Amino acid sequence: MRLKPVALAMALGLSSLSAVSAFAGEVEVLHWWTSGGEAKSVAVLKQLLEKEGHTWKDFAVAGGGGDSAMTVLKSRAVSGNPPTAAQIKGPEIQEWGELGFLADLDDVAKANHWDELLPKVVADGMKYDGHYVAVPVNVHRVNWVWGNPEVLKAAGVDHMPTTWDEFFADGDKIKAAGYIPLAHGGQDWQDATIFEAVALSIGGAEFYRKAFVDLDDDALGGDTMVKVLTTYKRLKDYMDPDAPGRDWNLATAMVINGKAAFQIMGDWAKGEFVSAGKVAGKDFLCSAVPGTADAYTYNIDSFAMFHVNSNSQEEAQKALARIIMEPTFQEVFNLNKGSIPVRPDIPRDKFDSCAIKSMDDFTADAKSGTLVPSMAHGMSTTSYVKGAIYDVVTNYFNDANMTAQQAAERLVKAVKAAG
Repeated sequence: MRLKPVALAMALGLSSLSAVSAFAGEVEVLHWWTSGGEAKSVAVLKQLLEKEGHTWKDFAVAGGGGDSAMTVLKSRAVSGNPPTAAQIKGPEIQEWGELGFLADLDDVAKANHWDELLPKVVADGMKYDGHYVAVPVNVHRVNWVWGNPEVLKAAGVDHMPTTWDEFFADGDKIKAAGYIPLAHGGQDWQDATIFEAVALSIGGAEFYRKAFVDLDDDALGGDTMVKVLTTYKRLKDYMDPDAPGRDWNLATAMVINGKAAFQIMGDWAKGEFVSAGKVAGKDFLCSAVPGTADAYTYNIDSFAMFHVNSNSQEEAQKALARIIMEPTFQEVFNLNKGSIPVRPDIPRDKFDSCAIKSMDDFTADAKSGTLVPSMAHGMSTTSYVKGAIYDVVTNYFNDANMTAQQAAERLVKAVKAAG
């Protein structure tokens, strides 16, 4: 039988002070939150954990999509030295669970009533084989457009676009006024973020699920997908030539600084506006991607907990899991990050209009069946299928000679090969 810290201390004849200190442990946390708003959010979690006497060892791997972090994690895990906690989400939680790496958090979840507090779609994603192995941090809406009102005003545009026809007409005005219509970072995950938003817009939630959850051949290669790809590629004409390789937060900075009018990006972008001292509805605008006002693409950040070797590490790990779900962290973290709390009972008074709209839409779309998991952010399918879609989408976006029909055919083949 494994001795708990207090029992161990008593067995060794240590003082009560030593018994208390035995609870103090270290957590090594792997994440990819390195931009301004994200770094502030991580700092909050570190401070709350250290207040309880534990030590935080930061293991940050830059790269907004998290692919670099996952590569490092796999290397560490294979060598038998995984971190205490890692930023893992979606189907990848199931993959790590199947490999036997993840620790059971049911005792923490039961003591803190996670099943009662969490929406079902969130709770289900944190479990493997019916047991909690991960803790959710937030809910991001991915299908957002962010706008700079001063740039729009200078271009004679008095609204956020609600259709693609409006977007292209507005983009022409913005371009004529000397601004960049659409700020973008030409990285595969950012390309896929826009692509999935266009797919949801044109095909709707049912089509989206068939394509990116069910991986249906007809959806991936049919007429609707050809239309999606055609519209998607038109957006390239509204981006600047320096987009390739640009990080997402630098694209957000283009909107913040008045160089560009719009950015299509999840609400982690709002964390950058907030970090820069900007106010929603005044200094920046938010609206759903054209044609998706009644649908919601979600990305749930979460930390999966790995098996650890000592009682002190286990205590620190469980403290981390508990703190993540507590109201203090949920409020402060999401105010910094731009996302919304996973707990619906968190007071709304400190959240801005974009966050409140996200909260309301999440609830409404969960009821109407138009809440869909983000493919681009690893929520809808495996990392292998996601990577295959990335390759086709990015190649198509940057190849002037590839037709939408050819890209749709390649999607079907690539997904089959990856699946």
